[in-house]
Amino acid sequence: MADADEIKAGELAKVLKEKQEAVNKAVDEVKGLGEELKGKLAKGDKVTEELKNDVDKLLTEVNGLKSQVLDMEQAQARNPVTPQGKQTLGSMVVKSEQFKNCANISQGDKLRIPINTKELGGSDNTSYSAGALVQPHVVSTVTLPEQRLMVRDLLTPGNTDRDMIIVPREEFFDNKADIVPEGRIKPESHLNFVQETVPVVTIAHWLKATRQILSDASGLQSMIDGRLRYGLKLKEEQQLLNGAGGGAQITGLIPNATKFQNKSNVKDFTIIDQLRLAMLQVVLSGYSATGHVLNPVQWAEIEMAKDDIGRYVIGNPQGQAIPTLWGQPVVATPSMEQGEFLTGAFKMGAQIFDRWDMGINIAFNNEDDFVRNMVTILCEERLALAIYRKDAFVTGKLQGVQSTQPAPPTPPNS
Repeated sequence: MADADEIKAGELAKVLKEKQEAVNKAVDEVKGLGEELKGKLAKGDKVTEELKNDVDKLLTEVNGLKSQVLDMEQAQARNPVTPQGKQTLGSMVVKSEQFKNCANISQGDKLRIPINTKELGGSDNTSYSAGALVQPHVVSTVTLPEQRLMVRDLLTPGNTDRDMIIVPREEFFDNKADIVPEGRIKPESHLNFVQETVPVVTIAHWLKATRQILSDASGLQSMIDGRLRYGLKLKEEQQLLNGAGGGAQITGLIPNATKFQNKSNVKDFTIIDQLRLAMLQVVLSGYSATGHVLNPVQWAEIEMAKDDIGRYVIGNPQGQAIPTLWGQPVVATPSMEQGEFLTGAFKMGAQIFDRWDMGINIAFNNEDDFVRNMVTILCEERLALAIYRKDAFVTGKLQGVQSTQPAPPTPPNS
């Protein structure tokens, strides 16, 4: 049904375009005849009945075409068809050429299905949902909520084909730029880098499943999207934030971030104020903050903060927009410790390097799997995180109060 609707929508769009082109052509002809008519009248020439009839005929044709275009535009607005839905990891697997051959898999065989995550249109289009093989007809007046942001979404993406990355980490910049009078020696600035070797790590896990699931596209897609991909991305986010480095783990952002310091004269501040002060600290390091990472508990407290007459400060119970604070996106994730935060110049201060995009391996691991009709489904990726400037990131405990709403007055003694 979805395919038929898409064909009808495509045909309607094509006819609508043709009608609009016909309207434009007819309008041009009317303008030409109008100029001819205007010129004859200006010169006092006699206007023939034929010319008048041609103008009237074209005007009638233009009005009719415009009416048809308006009807088609209204029909399209009343009954739109959802464009092809975003692909998920699971849907890409079950549609791949490799998967179509997996029914013939034998003992000892392994089937690797590489996935280009760029075709997913983002790092987390599924919102941990299995998606659907058939896209439903959806009326466009219904607005779907935005997908939850992840830490990966804040960082600059990159690729590598090496197992190690040499990162030039900036330690300090001594800016000596100045006005130079004629004939004077120009000042020298100093920019100091240290080289740091960042390993590419593998994140992986697997599940056992019955062989029958290979013939159940929806079931396999649900398992991949709802469990394998979710688990992999959850561990990736934990590592990007908290990884201890040292070769076995990703070098995480929080262990390398600068501790929060109040660089202003403001002494009393809320947790909302504190995140603005953290942005200030990033700015003073020479960068501009591009995001915040919070625990969902603290983000809920911020959204529910009220002013002294009970109005929400920033929260909107009916809102569905991507969370933002001080003009920058907020990632609310359980991977962040409660009561702590990370604010930083994510785009400039660090970068993800993907060695392997997420891929799926399907195999019979041993004879026991073969006789029990069980298969192993492995999901893995390889990546590294390069941190270019440590003081581009600020972390610490949220010290301010979470609400500006005053305590209720004490009732009088009876």
